[in-house]
Amino acid sequence: MVFVLNKNKEPLSPCHPAKARKLLKEGKAVIHKKYPFTIRLKELKKTDKENRDEYRLKIDYGSRHTGLAILKNNKYVVWLAQIEHRTDIKKKLDNRRAYRRRRRSKNLRYRQPRFDNRKREEGWIPPSLQSRVDNIESSVNKLTRLCPLTHISYENVKFDTQLMNDSTIKGIEYQQGTLMGYEIREYLLEKFNRRCVYCGKTDTPLEIEHIIPKSRGGSNKIDNLAIACRSCNKAKGSKTAEEFGYPDIQKQVKKSLKDAAILNATRWKVYEVLIATGLPVECGTGARTKMNRIKLELPKDHHYDACCIGKSTPDNLHFKTDNVLYIKAIGRGSHCRTNLDKYGFPRSYLPRQKYFFGFMSGDMVKAIVPKGKNKGIWYGSVACRSTGSFNINLKKGRVQGINHKYCQIVQKSDGYKYTLERPTIKSQIKYVKKL
Repeated sequence: MVFVLNKNKEPLSPCHPAKARKLLKEGKAVIHKKYPFTIRLKELKKTDKENRDEYRLKIDYGSRHTGLAILKNNKYVVWLAQIEHRTDIKKKLDNRRAYRRRRRSKNLRYRQPRFDNRKREEGWIPPSLQSRVDNIESSVNKLTRLCPLTHISYENVKFDTQLMNDSTIKGIEYQQGTLMGYEIREYLLEKFNRRCVYCGKTDTPLEIEHIIPKSRGGSNKIDNLAIACRSCNKAKGSKTAEEFGYPDIQKQVKKSLKDAAILNATRWKVYEVLIATGLPVECGTGARTKMNRIKLELPKDHHYDACCIGKSTPDNLHFKTDNVLYIKAIGRGSHCRTNLDKYGFPRSYLPRQKYFFGFMSGDMVKAIVPKGKNKGIWYGSVACRSTGSFNINLKKGRVQGINHKYCQIVQKSDGYKYTLERPTIKSQIKYVKKL
């Protein structure tokens, strides 16, 4: 389905792609937005503001991916999308902090230290979590401007992380925890009988080591810690216990509950964002979503889970679209104007200018090259250079050395990468082809 705006950029009911093509061909409409595809009518009619249909936005919130679906009259699925959240924010902040500390410690540049003058607003959450909330807020605000939404359904899920770690936990054990009455070192010494977990030595100094190293994604959780002698700890280095030849030791490391913790920390933040839209918000549980998905015989995917959220889910759904818009959060670039090597020294410098010849890196462009080795028509995001020779990142691969004179802006950069695809499991679903 194609989103439609009137002359005053007010949302109207979405239309069939064939009707949109006809309006564009006849000159009665223009392309307003490429992703999601939106047209804008040139003439204002009295019936433009009248909309009797109800459109419900459903959100399946996840730590890595979030599914979106829009239902017409709580019966027809007219739009599907999936957001891929950023997972590199903490790593980038850690790198920035390491570079800053090195500059100060090596006296390369003096800056007055800051300790007690930093204040956090009430309700502050880490940037890596805030980015997920911002992604949903941005998507919801965009859709409210493109589609006449009347309701919102949201899966507000709470995870019991302690129960997920230990299915037998109950009562006061929730408060006591694993280390009740122990220090970490004493607990590990008693757990492994005061011997190295790798070579079995006893009469030697033992060190605390990570079964899965922190450099490989391991955590400081107690189940990821072990006792090892100096020689084994040094020989193991950055290897996992399984790579070091001890898969039985690595089996004790429980599955990370990072994703569940992220949802627990941000679920009410997302709810506040949805309430701020002024639309009625329906909350649903994960169990109800699963029940509805099984009843409707839909495949397990985020955008299909979104269709099954809440009590409002009908007994039958009719899909009027077979396309899914995949949205990947990539950010708007970096404030750093210097590229650094692995030691923190400047490797190259970036220009402070953002726009070159009217283009900015990340813009979606259409390049029509009449001659040369790159002859043809290219669509993709542009990487700008001050020389005017741009690179275009395609869906697969890259085209280099495209002159800016051949480029036309299709859509300005907004910090997201868009891909429109059809699901490979289309045969499992009955699609309604006509409105």
